[in-house]
Amino acid sequence: MYILDLLIKILIIIIPLLISVAYFTLAERKILGAIQRRRGPNVVGAYGLLQPLSDGFKLLVKETVLPSNANKEIFIISPMLTFVISLMGWAVIPYDKYSVFSELNIGLLYLFAMSSLGVYGIIMSGWSSNSKYAFLGALRSTAQMVSYEVSIGFIMITIVVCCGSFNLQQIVEYQKNAWFIIPFFPLFLMFFTSGLAETNRHPFDLPEAEAELVSGYNVEYSAMGFALFSLGEYANMLMMSSINVILFFGGWLPPFAFLSFLPGSFWFGLKISFFVILFVWMRAALPRYRYDQLMGLGWKVFLPVSLAYLMLTCSVLICFNLLPY
Repeated sequence: MYILDLLIKILIIIIPLLISVAYFTLAERKILGAIQRRRGPNVVGAYGLLQPLSDGFKLLVKETVLPSNANKEIFIISPMLTFVISLMGWAVIPYDKYSVFSELNIGLLYLFAMSSLGVYGIIMSGWSSNSKYAFLGALRSTAQMVSYEVSIGFIMITIVVCCGSFNLQQIVEYQKNAWFIIPFFPLFLMFFTSGLAETNRHPFDLPEAEAELVSGYNVEYSAMGFALFSLGEYANMLMMSSINVILFFGGWLPPFAFLSFLPGSFWFGLKISFFVILFVWMRAALPRYRYDQLMGLGWKVFLPVSLAYLMLTCSVLICFNLLPY
């Protein structure tokens, strides 16, 4: 009975998440179409609403092509690993007060660990493809993700120092009086930009640079292998959006007290939708960085600034005796 209850809880989280990921792709194409003054998908179903289901079915029934020189076992496992890891982080995301699959006291540390593990699926896929383009894309992606995880870690530590806890529920409840975006607006900008780099999105889509790498680490994948990479990428974008909401926008808390009659999950979903639009907007508006600019921004700008902000925050809390522990 316990295992059955556990499976039901997992499905309650995963099924809406997969539907959200599918319609994220439709929203992206619609928003890009509106920005570029065209229609976007509008043929399959009313207003193109069945387009994600059509695309998913097409990829499901297509034949999977395995390169003759590839390491086939690792080649097949890599997209599965990327997809599973992208789902594992959602176990600790609180959608509302007491609405969380597993409330961990080290929830933020768990999210950081899941984010770091995502590198393995990418580097395994690039190496096992036995293609110079795929391997170069995987190396770019790994270096990019590792570089920006350092500044993300320092930003998370700054929030933890203020709250005195790694528990995501407590971090949200600590923002009842004021969201952290008010005192930590520079950290929010760095965290959001680092999230773009972490998920390999514009303007930091160097691993998937179509002009020179022909789609990067997933160039040899087709059918469901490619679909799993795509699902993992969009699930990671939703994950970074939810972490942004929890750390800086008060999680499920409404912007004003008189709006508290609406459920917390509504506010949580609304805030994530705002970040989804921002992710797509970045893709439509910004050109791609050069690789040296990408690394310079991470190591020469974000790392020292986030470390300095951490030291400043600790100094203020100690000087005014405001430490929460």
